Amino acid sequence: MPVPRVRRWKPLALTAAAVLVGITVPATATATPSPTTAPAPAAVGAYDDTYYKDALGKTGPELKSALHTIVSEQTKLSYAQVWDALKTTDEDPANSSNVILLYSGTSRSKSSSGGDQGDWNREHVWAKSHGDFGTTTGPGTDVHHLRPEDVTVNSIRGNKDFDNGGSAVAGAPGNLTDGDSFEPRDAVKGDVARMILYMAVRYDGEGGFPDLEPNDRVDNGSAPAIGRLSVLKKWSDEDPPDAFEKNRNQVIFDKFQHNRNPFIDHPEWVEEVW
Repeated sequence: MPVPRVRRWKPLALTAAAVLVGITVPATATATPSPTTAPAPAAVGAYDDTYYKDALGKTGPELKSALHTIVSEQTKLSYAQVWDALKTTDEDPANSSNVILLYSGTSRSKSSSGGDQGDWNREHVWAKSHGDFGTTTGPGTDVHHLRPEDVTVNSIRGNKDFDNGGSAVAGAPGNLTDGDSFEPRDAVKGDVARMILYMAVRYDGEGGFPDLEPNDRVDNGSAPAIGRLSVLKKWSDEDPPDAFEKNRNQVIFDKFQHNRNPFIDHPEWVEEVW
């Protein structure tokens, strides 16, 4: 049985991200609130009056359907174009010559992309064999779930489902794996969950693409499914979007696919849909 995890909020990252979009967030637990300041109302997302207007007020299947329609309007990249996209979407904020690797958490030169040991390559967070879509333009090239990762660590993750537990992953501190699952480090658990759930909303069987759905299993093989949903929901709740994830979503929207991951903008929609 997995060891219960303590909820890990990211107040500094959230505050930094909020400043960029003009949203007020609560003070950290150690700050002394102003006695003259009333509690802030729930913030309205920057895109609620435009991009998400047809999804507001909906729940369950209706919300999922509305979000599918919204995010399906996108510019599709080729698999070759993904290399350059990731060098921008995952750029190290402290070193513009590097990218941040998803599982490893390390900063590596953008020029070290490739397939050799020590290189980074394109990790499909929704493993491409789960639905057998390969590197086809569409789900195989959607940068909302493609991330830079060390070649060896990427191979260790393989096409495993996501779950808690396992043995330490060499070269990627904080990650665990066993025969049928992979647990990412705490700082990106929510990122992984929201990428998986985006894919389930975006690809629903239309356009010749598989109908991708999360389930509560591991060892899904080539089925267009990935798990475990209960664990992914918990990860999303415990690890809310931070500044890096929010910036990545914005860069994809502004410069590449021109669509958004709604679960980054509205993480509460995870529970509304699932």
